[in-house]
Amino acid sequence: MDVLQQIQDILEDKNMNWKNLTASAELENLVTLSYKQPQIIFKHSTRCSISSVAKNRIDKFDNDECDFYYLDVISNRDISNLIAEKFNVHHESPQVLLIKNGECIYDESHSSIYFEDIIDNIK
Repeated sequence: MDVLQQIQDILEDKNMNWKNLTASAELENLVTLSYKQPQIIFKHSTRCSISSVAKNRIDKFDNDECDFYYLDVISNRDISNLIAEKFNVHHESPQVLLIKNGECIYDESHSSIYFEDIIDNIK
């Protein structure tokens, strides 16, 4: 998706099509899907204003190059811990992880989360 299309989507109030991540079986499915198409996990704390800002930065975009998963770390701390262990990343919130071919190839947290950076790392 080019920049002009992204701007048009924002003006049309097109939002991210989040998939909720709430179970370990869904995480395993996400890993399997990552061999066909990159998968993004966004770990969000509903109690953190920085997390809300980071989510808002990417929420207005839609992208067909990858699937975006939303993980509420307050309600699903066990899944968040499993992600940290499985992909050998330190738990952060907010945090975004790019999963490709079963591996985490990019992660970022807090005020460094930008949609454009995520997309740049897909290519």
